[in-house]
Amino acid sequence: MKIEYSAHLVHRLALRKISHELPHQVYEESNERYYDIETGHTVAAMNVFIYGKLREVMVTYEIKEQTVRLLTIHPLKEGQKENRLKIGRWRRLE
Repeated sequence: MKIEYSAHLVHRLALRKISHELPHQVYEESNERYYDIETGHTVAAMNVFIYGKLREVMVTYEIKEQTVRLLTIHPLKEGQKENRLKIGRWRRLE
């Protein structure tokens, strides 16, 4: 599949000083996938070394035809993923 970055994602990478390769890595290597019922997007999350320490990072994306469009990226705050699962905003995908 072809992978493209949204303009928003490219802007966020520059703003947060995140490596251009990291969203692709998270999408490809993540073993955790969720469906965000609020946005309708899919979320990939995994621990990566960023900002000098190991942090959990999420990437949202959508798949249309043969293209994966990575939409945004950000480090998750402590408990943020668990809270979204608890309230039902994120649903785990198999």
